[in-house]
Amino acid sequence: MYDRFNRKINYLRISVTDRCNLRCTYCMPAEGIKMLHHSEILSFDEITEVTKMAVSMGVDKVRITGGEPLVRKGIVDLIKMLAAIQGINDLAMTTNGIFLNKFAKPLAEAGLHRVNISLDTLDPEKYTNITRVGKIEDALRGIEAAKQAGLSPIKINCVITKSSDEPDAQMVKKFCETNGLHVRFIPQMNLETGDFGIVEGGEGGNCKICNRIRLTSEGKIMPCLFSNLGYSIKELGVKKALELAIGNKPRSGSVNHINHFNNIGG
Repeated sequence: MYDRFNRKINYLRISVTDRCNLRCTYCMPAEGIKMLHHSEILSFDEITEVTKMAVSMGVDKVRITGGEPLVRKGIVDLIKMLAAIQGINDLAMTTNGIFLNKFAKPLAEAGLHRVNISLDTLDPEKYTNITRVGKIEDALRGIEAAKQAGLSPIKINCVITKSSDEPDAQMVKKFCETNGLHVRFIPQMNLETGDFGIVEGGEGGNCKICNRIRLTSEGKIMPCLFSNLGYSIKELGVKKALELAIGNKPRSGSVNHINHFNNIGG
């Protein structure tokens, strides 16, 4: 499955909810964002249908995102449904880790392979300031639970303002080196202004080799995070929406004035 720029598209990111238990300053305004009605959110059967079709077209890598995916009721059941799809070689999840102490083992048993966990600082006060409501000890317990459950490799997503030389980023790097974790430094993004950069320690943000499409929590296939383009599976059908998204995937990102990180999954 190739787009018009000869990029092989084999990676589907699925946002399962627009809700989150944290309110990170770079993700959500202090006043919050109007949430989708529950009736607008895709069911597990619909998500599975989209995933099966995407896999039949060449996708072999799937990542579950949010919002925060672990606030979605029954998330372990969804992982079990997706893990049963033949052809998925990499089934992963991005999470803030707060609820992993409860869910890591059931997720692993259901078939989840690995997790990326957000951690921007090791300073408890700064962590609470960034997340507005979070406690770093909950995130650290989640990381340990993921290790114990065998979700490997564990990648730590650390958002940086200017560079990975920032003191907080260096503290996170040292923590990862000490604990056998993989760190990824993600330049802070802004959908409306089109600010993004290449992830240090990963491939995100490199438009030349972008291999991903996205399914939003309300059912739109998006070819690019930094684009207003989106194709509704409810209006067009799953196959047509996927074909249009891949066929119209832009050469590079620009801006996105329609979506927010909480419903598209970053």
